[in-house]
Amino acid sequence: MLTKNTQMNRDQLEMITLEQLVPVNHLVRKVEAAIDFSFIYPLVQEMYSAERGRPSIDPVVLIKMAFIQYMFGIRSMRKTIEEIETNLAYRWFLGYGFHDKVPHFSTFGKNYERRFKDTDLFEQIFYRILKQATENKLVSSEHVFIDSTHVKASANKRKFEKKVVRKETKAYQERLQEEINGDREEHGKKPFPPDKFEKEETKEIKESTTDPESGYYVKDERTKQFAYSFHTAADKNGFVLGTIVTPGNVHDSTMLEPLLEKVIENSGKPAAVAADAGYKTPAIAQYLIENEIRPALPYTRPRTKEGYLKKNDFVYDEHYDCYLCPGGQELKYSTTTKEGYRQYFSNPVQCKECPFLSQCTQSKNHQKLIQRHVWEEYLEEAEHLRHTDENKIIYARRKETIERVFADAKEKHGMRWTTLRGLKKLSMQAMLTFAAMNLKKMANWTWVNPKMA
Repeated sequence: MLTKNTQMNRDQLEMITLEQLVPVNHLVRKVEAAIDFSFIYPLVQEMYSAERGRPSIDPVVLIKMAFIQYMFGIRSMRKTIEEIETNLAYRWFLGYGFHDKVPHFSTFGKNYERRFKDTDLFEQIFYRILKQATENKLVSSEHVFIDSTHVKASANKRKFEKKVVRKETKAYQERLQEEINGDREEHGKKPFPPDKFEKEETKEIKESTTDPESGYYVKDERTKQFAYSFHTAADKNGFVLGTIVTPGNVHDSTMLEPLLEKVIENSGKPAAVAADAGYKTPAIAQYLIENEIRPALPYTRPRTKEGYLKKNDFVYDEHYDCYLCPGGQELKYSTTTKEGYRQYFSNPVQCKECPFLSQCTQSKNHQKLIQRHVWEEYLEEAEHLRHTDENKIIYARRKETIERVFADAKEKHGMRWTTLRGLKKLSMQAMLTFAAMNLKKMANWTWVNPKMA
């Protein structure tokens, strides 16, 4: 039966409190019960004058406003303020009544520029929430899952300038240089002088005229854009343990060491680290194994042309430090390059008559070259561990942990693109987004329904 509502109760007057109108199981109630936000006051105390100036907006209210934006995936602070004005649950969370005036949307931005911009406030807030989750025994840093995701920059991909810039020094460069010179001395060759390594290398990049701190990212023919990379580590329960923001053209593998060092400093050393194929490099394998951390890395296909012999068709003899080819020839050591690769060459006279020549090399002088990194043995050990049941179980959890973190961040917390510009502001976004996700998870897991208690 069709029913029409003939009652209009818009002007109905009742005596009621805000407390009565917020549902018992609303997320803001769970968050309020999970953590005491008064920890923010000591963090910002030195950013405010004790004697001069007008009374400020409560800094806890400012930070809570930001948490509302990132927890509920609201696209901007302007829209967040509009929501707070009409959403009773948000007012309750901020401690505001029905008629309390909500701060202007520019208030947070002005406070950021004047007080928070050059501080580590948001990082401290992130780690304080993570500490609370750890104390509640919700975080497990035994297995750490590392990956990165690209966040589209607020920049037109067609507005750029081409610039020649210096290549960044890798975190492990000094360690690698020592290894290279040690290897050369073992083979009776002179070590490279320091200026050989310190020679400045340059590259040409596209720099956005809108947001110069973003990086031009190319994934395929369709995906070309200016972006930022959020390099992130998570535990097996999906709690984010740390994050570093870089321009989108910084390779994932260069950020594993600094990111893992942050995790070790704040959560302790993990027993194993799982990462995708982008992190399967000799430097990463060496770093993890030398630090007694189990690498859980995937299978990668050989990068050899179809129809040609693969590198693993050549057997490395560790005792004699040479390679043996399928034709029975010995490829002898020649030199170690400044990039860290030992070079092994075949005898072109023997190769010329070899039945495998057409499958082996296209070299005009019929000489085969195989390169072996000075840390190749660590990569081989990581490959051996890949076949163990333990590694298979650990690596399989990637899709349930770090990949799910990124999926939730983009679908539910507004991290697919950004309206902010500059590394500092993007670092703030990353810290607040992941802090909000950790807080949301902790709040849901520790919540006790008053009706059920």
